[in-house]
Amino acid sequence: MPTLSQLARHGRIKKEKKKRATALHRLFNAKDQVYKNVSSPHKRGVVTLVKTMTPKKPNSALRKVARIKLSNKMEVTAYIQGVGHSLSEHGIVLIRGGRVKDLPGVKYHIVRGKFDLMGVDGRKSSRSKYGTKSGGKGTEAPRVVTGSPVAEAPAAEAPAPQA
Repeated sequence: MPTLSQLARHGRIKKEKKKRATALHRLFNAKDQVYKNVSSPHKRGVVTLVKTMTPKKPNSALRKVARIKLSNKMEVTAYIQGVGHSLSEHGIVLIRGGRVKDLPGVKYHIVRGKFDLMGVDGRKSSRSKYGTKSGGKGTEAPRVVTGSPVAEAPAAEAPAPQA
């Protein structure tokens, strides 16, 4: 235990918190070919492998995971949550942090309803986690609208000027 004079001279040193999702704290500068420590909430990546894993000891299931090559040149394993998915190799996905407790080495989740991973069909509760719109259907690919979005209304007649 430090004395008051020792605390006055040196103060207390704050312990730095350990970062779990390390791939989200790394940025690759392609121009300079250099890594920087910059935190980000999400990262984009390309799917290299889609597979199933079995969980640790007391649990038993087939959990769907994907191996993803991120934009910062790191390769990570991320969990695909929800019932069913349409993800295949070379698909573009967005990942977020969040580990899966019963899958060793899986520290990331894939964001549903973004890029090539569709939302869960028929989802009624907790829809924002699973990328589902309020109608109950999964999010489709964005539609391309041609022409002007506002329908042209007939021009109204101007009142005649009074003399």
